[in-house]
Amino acid sequence: MKGFCEKCRDTVEYYVKTIDKEKEIRGKRFNYVGKAAYCNECREEIFVSKIRDYNLRELDNVYRKDEGLIKVDEIEKILEKYDIGKRPLSLLLGWGEGTLTRYVDGDTPTKPYSEMLKRILEDKEYYREILDKNKDNISPVAYRKSMKAVDSINIVTVNEINKLESAVKYLLMQTSEITPLALQKLLYFAQGFHRAFTNAFMFEEDCEAWAHGPVYRDIYFKYRAYGYNPIEEKKLSFEDISLTEDEKELLDYIILYFGCYSGKILENMTHSEEPWRVARRGLKDGEGSDRIIEKTDIESYFNNVKEKYKMLNLVDIKDYSKDLFSKLYSIHERCL
Repeated sequence: MKGFCEKCRDTVEYYVKTIDKEKEIRGKRFNYVGKAAYCNECREEIFVSKIRDYNLRELDNVYRKDEGLIKVDEIEKILEKYDIGKRPLSLLLGWGEGTLTRYVDGDTPTKPYSEMLKRILEDKEYYREILDKNKDNISPVAYRKSMKAVDSINIVTVNEINKLESAVKYLLMQTSEITPLALQKLLYFAQGFHRAFTNAFMFEEDCEAWAHGPVYRDIYFKYRAYGYNPIEEKKLSFEDISLTEDEKELLDYIILYFGCYSGKILENMTHSEEPWRVARRGLKDGEGSDRIIEKTDIESYFNNVKEKYKMLNLVDIKDYSKDLFSKLYSIHERCL
């Protein structure tokens, strides 16, 4: 990673540190976990636009959470969920036609507007009423597309399962044995590298920073009875797995380069990575927690890994897994 250092008057390599930051907004002080970039040569802090943008997003998220306001990614989820554009949705709600565009670009909505958007996100029938009542405000094409999206919500085949459950099933079928601890870590690595290579997360569900590493809560409770023993699932079938071929391929590489390690080794690997450490900040070793590992932290970390290791293809994940293992255990071990 390179940036311009004013002290060195040159383009330099830099490193990034996680730091505690504070900002005053409208007379109120907000604390959040941010990042800072430092020159590898003189160790002075340097300006990096993507670090600035990251800090602004984190501050914005903290502010919105404190004020109870909807987040930008939640507004984007509304647009995707109901297959509606920013301008048509603004017109459906009786707002200025550029209102949603401004909100998606980062403007903060008023409390009443935020509450309406939150209700729309959570209640499809409420949105259906608005769509029917104000359909004359948008084009017939936009109305039909959005109504089709509303009608399709929750209409799934009897056997269809979501992405997270599909990934779990695929991992169980493609490994000879896997413990609940190892399963959680493979899911976490799959989420991170899928984002880095495709610019999209594989799972909607959030991952929590538990004492023993990243955990998907529902998956934990589903398999916790196995303890430290391998999971034994009977009658598994590929027929109801809702994964694309690209998603299956990524999981194959996760199995190949991380599935060769024990659950405990994988736990130590995730403990060394920034997303889990940031989420656990201020907690004691072994202390229980349901803190979310923010998707923005997962995205930033794995994007940096992809860039640092010059990953062009999924096979390049091997370099990271081997390097991480050797750094943790001070030995080189062949994963294949």
